[in-house]
Amino acid sequence: MKKRILALFLAGAMTLSLAACSGGSGSSTPAPADTTAPADTSAPADTTEPAKTVKVGLICIGDENDQGYTYNFVRGKEAATEALAAKGIEVEWVVKWNIGEDSGCEDANIELAEEGCDLIINNSYGFEPYMLKVAPDYPEVEFISCTNQGSWNDGLENTHNAFANIYEGRYLAGVVAGMKMQEMIDNGDITPEKAVIGYVGAYSFAEVISGFTAYYLGAKSMCPSTTMKVQFVGSWSNATEEGNAAAALCDLGCIMISQHSDNTSPATTAQSKGAFSCGYNNDMISVAPEASLISTRIDWSVYFEYAIEAVANGESFDQDWCHGMDMGAVVMTDLNEAIAAEGTAEKLAEVEKAIHDGTLQVFDTSTFTIDGAELTQAFALDTDGDFTPDSEEAVFDGAFHESYFQSAPYFALTIDGIEWLNSAF
Repeated sequence: MKKRILALFLAGAMTLSLAACSGGSGSSTPAPADTTAPADTSAPADTTEPAKTVKVGLICIGDENDQGYTYNFVRGKEAATEALAAKGIEVEWVVKWNIGEDSGCEDANIELAEEGCDLIINNSYGFEPYMLKVAPDYPEVEFISCTNQGSWNDGLENTHNAFANIYEGRYLAGVVAGMKMQEMIDNGDITPEKAVIGYVGAYSFAEVISGFTAYYLGAKSMCPSTTMKVQFVGSWSNATEEGNAAAALCDLGCIMISQHSDNTSPATTAQSKGAFSCGYNNDMISVAPEASLISTRIDWSVYFEYAIEAVANGESFDQDWCHGMDMGAVVMTDLNEAIAAEGTAEKLAEVEKAIHDGTLQVFDTSTFTIDGAELTQAFALDTDGDFTPDSEEAVFDGAFHESYFQSAPYFALTIDGIEWLNSAF
């Protein structure tokens, strides 16, 4: 028994020895070594970059309830916030509502800077002088003055101007108005001399003059007998006075009302007077469905996204920014096809394409006169802030080139066919 056990043991040992010495020769192939790494039960590493946060102050002359100017900024703020979030940038907004164009604006800029805002946006023309008092004391904060002109060349690196070529949208709105008036003439509803536009303007500044001139030229391109009367109210946002001005214009025979003012009252007044209307900053069909044809507005989200993203990435951005339909910074609201002239939508598309490709210049000098003569020369820049352009030639290649040299409009000419009923500086 003991010998048998010993034999078995020796046989087993020999087998193990042969297996251990086996190489590439022989008919049998050994099983491959197990090279599988042990399972990693730890959580995967998070390679996602943390979101960047930018604190932005916004100083507003009104609030979202105006359904016009400030509401349009709120819309831009919300759209930019959503677009930036998709890029991993979070925006913390601090908004100051109903700030006057006075020392209260200076206080608002100081408060926002002290609260740690990286960027402060001032949304009204009259805010800039007060903003510029504060900006030198906070060189680490970027300050933006919308619709203004002094900040881009004031010697400060942290101040900026921004506007959009809203005259392009004004011209298109004028096309809609002109088509409606020409349709009324063709239908025998009015005579050609009754094609009179009433325009409610805030101030007799270049920004407003440029806008209503573009609107008039758009209307006249469709209705050659068009004339215009302008009533200034001396305020960017005064709903009562805007409505009163619109009523007075209707009483003077204006059958079409438009506006460069902040509220919806010109549109609602036009409807109450049996006139038509083209608005600004917001779609006004909901408040004046029988009068409102279309509106144009600046899409501020385009600029907000650009500037805030630059700040988030520690990059510089333009001190003077201006774009229009080329970047979607100027848009049209829905056309009220229930009351618009037949074929308006198609004509709008045609004219917008012409503006895009440069075959149509809004201020083509062959389409208007000043005191009976064609415009051949006009200076563009207002370098001393007196509302009088004093350098750079704006007329070339057969057109006045608005906002070519700076974002702030500088078309401040009174052309034939437009009557100023008053002025307000």
